[in-house]
Amino acid sequence: RCYTNCLEKPLSRAFERLGRCVGSHPWIFLLVPILLTAALGIGFIYLPKEEEENLEEQYTPIGSPAKAERRFVQAHFTTNDSYRFSSTRSSSENNFASILVVSNSETLLESEIFEEVSQLDQAVQTLSVRKENGAPIHYKEVCAKYRTFCVPSNPLLYVWQRNKTLDLKTFTFPMHNYKNHFIYLAGFFGGNTLGDSVGQNHLLLETKAMRLLYYLKTEVKEDSEQSKEWLVHFLDEFYSLKEKLAFKNIQVQVVHFTSLSRQLEFEATSMTVVPLFHLAYLLIIIFAIISCYRFDCVRNKMWVAVFGVVSAAFAVVSGFGLMLYIGVPFVIIVANSPFLILGVGVDDMFIMISAWQKTSLMDSIKERMATVYSKVAVSITITTITNVLAFYTGIMSSFRSVQYFCIYTGTTLLFCYFYNITCFGAFMALDGKREILCLRWLKKPDQKYSSLKKACCLPFSSVPDEQGTDIHPMNLFFRDYFGPVLTRTMSKFFVVVIYILYIISSIYGCFQVQEGLDLRNLASDDSYITPYFNVEEDYFSEYGPRVMIIITESINYWDEDVREKLEKCIENFKENDYVERNLTEFWLHTYMDYMKRNGQDPNDKNTFMNGMSHFLRKFPVFTYDINITSNEIISSRGFIQTMGVSSSTNKKIMLLQLRETAEKCEIPLMVYNQAFIYFDQYAAIIENTVRNIMVASTAMFIVSLLLIPHPMCSLWVTFAIASVIVGVTGFMAFWNVNLDSISMINLVICIGFSFDFSAHISYAFVSSTKTSVNQKSIEALYLLGYPVLQSAISTIIGVCVLATAKAYIFRTFFKIMFLVMVFGAAHGLIFIPVFLTFF
Repeated sequence: RCYTNCLEKPLSRAFERLGRCVGSHPWIFLLVPILLTAALGIGFIYLPKEEEENLEEQYTPIGSPAKAERRFVQAHFTTNDSYRFSSTRSSSENNFASILVVSNSETLLESEIFEEVSQLDQAVQTLSVRKENGAPIHYKEVCAKYRTFCVPSNPLLYVWQRNKTLDLKTFTFPMHNYKNHFIYLAGFFGGNTLGDSVGQNHLLLETKAMRLLYYLKTEVKEDSEQSKEWLVHFLDEFYSLKEKLAFKNIQVQVVHFTSLSRQLEFEATSMTVVPLFHLAYLLIIIFAIISCYRFDCVRNKMWVAVFGVVSAAFAVVSGFGLMLYIGVPFVIIVANSPFLILGVGVDDMFIMISAWQKTSLMDSIKERMATVYSKVAVSITITTITNVLAFYTGIMSSFRSVQYFCIYTGTTLLFCYFYNITCFGAFMALDGKREILCLRWLKKPDQKYSSLKKACCLPFSSVPDEQGTDIHPMNLFFRDYFGPVLTRTMSKFFVVVIYILYIISSIYGCFQVQEGLDLRNLASDDSYITPYFNVEEDYFSEYGPRVMIIITESINYWDEDVREKLEKCIENFKENDYVERNLTEFWLHTYMDYMKRNGQDPNDKNTFMNGMSHFLRKFPVFTYDINITSNEIISSRGFIQTMGVSSSTNKKIMLLQLRETAEKCEIPLMVYNQAFIYFDQYAAIIENTVRNIMVASTAMFIVSLLLIPHPMCSLWVTFAIASVIVGVTGFMAFWNVNLDSISMINLVICIGFSFDFSAHISYAFVSSTKTSVNQKSIEALYLLGYPVLQSAISTIIGVCVLATAKAYIFRTFFKIMFLVMVFGAAHGLIFIPVFLTFF
């Protein structure tokens, strides 16, 4: 037989010496960690209070292509939101307020409805907020402008406000020609019923929803700050404004959103979880007391269990304090970590208490501690190393939020390990002295004992067997009932059938998982932004972002061959299923028509370049699309309109296809829209998840070979990890959990727990001296079934309070941790013990 126990025996001997030392000097090992916790806890003064969390930085991939594309756009193209604003030409998100009006009748295209909406529009534009110095900030001061006028909130409403006799049934969609000026209506009206075609457009017969979009100045910092002040005032006043208008004559739903809403609502969700932490702490203490309580006053470990929970809390304070002190950013999902630490941190405590209960009361405290530490050395070290490695592999993620969560949690787990083998062990040694005191009291009650000493011996009972060990009733349950039933032939057949159904369901679910973080999930369930996104998804999902096609290098536009190659590329974009071919906008097309009308030769360089200045004066909308010097066009851009990209899968496919089309073009092209910053997560999330899982799994395999003295265990550990990950990923789809940066964290966690549950059981099986495989399986369950169950239950209790959270990011954490614990425990207690008997 092959063994790989190069580390197991030295580790056991080292822990034996440590246990003897802790037993000899418990007060030193108790007080030093407490003082260390107090010192590191000072780091909490650096906990951010007012600082905003940058959602883009934390929840989009580091070094994504879209961020490089944005830098190029910002370096080569300018905009001016004070004189010639164009939202499609902006490289970053503008400050804005958006209102969606949804009709409960057949259509909004009625004069009385437009009249009511017009009153709402005017009420918004009359809002003003005062600065700290008392000076007012009016909407007209902060609005983005086209020439000297604020950009209209809705182009059709703007036209109607100036001529209320217009027949609203004569407008065409998605473009309308009004007095030889084309009005772009796509994105401003949704839930449309279209009629006969008029050129490349169709009559707009009915519409269920319309958008009012108030763009504000963003480019100059001072203007942007004033815009944000106005937006905050808009949010504060919107409901009272809506109540005043009341919409008495029409039945409509009105929802709102601003460029600040996501950030403000996201920050508000973090406060909802603070009360839950206290509840989780209380539940873990109750569970620990119930698990360790005995009616035997000597063996009762109630107070030891309570201190074990306190020790886990010390680890949270120390780990978080150290990270804050050295400057690791605290992001909102790190608030999930204490719930996990409370659940996981007490696992080693249960193992150490279980080992203590198996020692003899006749031995000295020093020898009992040496025995406990030598017994638990491999077990708790494996648990810690695997969990910490699983978290630290998350540092390789492309998402900063994942990196910071994993750094905080991995470091805190190391403190858990350190405090368990120091201050918790010291407290257990001091409790051992209480056992001796109680044993003496029971043998010979002395009325001279102080009331405090008497209280330490509650509950009173008969004198326990000093030579015997304490066997928990749950261990007997696994040995006498659960194990024998599980190893019956019919039970094995039933377990195999259950597993086949489990793995088939899981694999099916893996193909149904949605990718990417839905931005509405950053807010709480009762947030006003949730109905806004719902309405937008229901009525405005037909058209996606308007995408820039950027010619990144200087080319000879006056060369007919070059123009043909460029036109071929544009045509390739138009043929894409996600592009509306009739809504393409490109300055070169307009310039060619302009030159032909004026009888100019577009193939002559001087004529081409000399005519640009007059062309741009006549068509100023293209001014910011051409980066031009006296004799060279450095770069330029056109626009295509995407459509049918409401789902995350479609967004990812569209993005990849457009980039592929740009790369294949003979002309150097780039595609960009500010939304691509968030779309890139859809392409990166699977790659990140697979990479992290592969690295973590490899690390687990190496650890198992080094610390578990049997290679067969490593194979079963690998099988269990793969099986649990497939199960958790598949059932995420059935529980409406997306594969995003938040769930990716949990899948990495999944590896550590899968290892813990399966490694101990499989090692106990192959190490058993029993002759039959069924007896080996029963013995493994007898020895480790209850600790595995305790571990799963304590972790579930630690995170279960998050099920009541109002925010998706906290509920998701609970859902996946629940799946990890249930499936991990099922593998450790049911599937692995049965499958081991087949080989």
